[in-house]
Formats: sequence, C-alpha cells, structure tokens
Amino acid sequence: MADAEAATAPRLILGSASPRRLELLSQIGIVPHALRPADIDETPRRSETPRDYVRRMAAEKAAALDLAGDEAALTADTTVAVGRRILGKPADRAEAAAFMRMMSGRRHAVLTAMALRHGDRTALRLVETKVRMRSIDGRALERYLDVGDWQGKAGGYAIQGAAAAFIPWIQGSFSAVVGLPLSETAAMLAAIGIHPAAKGEDR
Repeated sequence: MADAEAATAPRLILGSASPRRLELLSQIGIVPHALRPADIDETPRRSETPRDYVRRMAAEKAAALDLAGDEAALTADTTVAVGRRILGKPADRAEAAAFMRMMSGRRHAVLTAMALRHGDRTALRLVETKVRMRSIDGRALERYLDVGDWQGKAGGYAIQGAAAAFIPWIQGSFSAVVGLPLSETAAMLAAIGIHPAAKGEDR
C-alpha cells in the first residue's frame, strides 16, 4: 500500500529559496524533489491588510511556477504585522532599527501563509502567531544591529537568531515564525499523498 501511495504521490517542488524552509521540511522528513523560487512583485497594495497581503503573496508565488503534471508546488510567505502595518524585510540598518523600536515592549503578530498547488487546485492556509518583545534599550539595539542578523528577515529579526534574547513569550507556532508551520504543512501535504520519507528512501 505504501509503495502504491509513493507511486501516485506528486513530486514536491518547494517554491522558495529560503534555507530555513528547507531545513524545517527536513525536520518532518519531507525532502522536496526540487527548489524553484518564484519571482513576483512583493509590494503591498494600497490599504491591503497584513493577512490579505501574506495570503496573496503565497498564492501568487504558487501561481507563478511552471509545473509538470506530476508535480505539486509548496510556497509560503511570512510577514510581521504591528497593527495594520506590514513590516517587511528592512532596506537598511536604519529601517531595521525603526522596526525593532516599534516592536520593543509590545506584542506583534507574525503571519505565515502557505499555498499548495496541485493540478488545477490551490489550497491556502494562514497561521498567526503572537510574539512579545521585551523593552530594548539603545545599547542593546545597537549591539543587535551590529550582529547583522536583521538582514533579509521580515520585521528585521529571526526568532531562532540573536533576537531570541528579546523574546520572552510567544503564543502559537514557533516554526511558523521561522518560516513554515510544520503541523499545518504536514497535514496539507498528506492530503495530496506526500508523506515523510523513510530513512534512506529517495523521494
């Protein structure tokens, strides 16, 4: 039965260049057949809410990929939201500092949307995690910025990096803050026949 399922399961294409998402999938025994990052315009629309934005990004990434008939694409997008404000990847150190000051001493939301495109259907899921940052004084902020861990990260931080020193509490999925909510992703993949590979098995 397992062999029959493996024969009919689509080949998984990860539509992301993020090493973090690849590592997260490997934690649950999922090895993509190929990496195929999607190239889309990630500019938020005027008055677009963070939830609408992150869902649209995941869906548009999935739609942008060219897939063979036996392939399924998994794409995702993560953004940080303070109220209705979307905090993307900071353009420079000054913007990273502004983002961190905005989150200092308060809660914010980390939104990760996943899209799974298979055949003519695309499944979409949004996971929201609440994160609290302690108050960050100027000296601690400058030291953090010096480390450079803010570069290329939504909101200017990675929870698994140096900014972990500022985060005493989260409510929700830790892996979603890293970039991919594993429980929800595993359920989506299982629904189309993609399961963890046995040790030594080449999917």
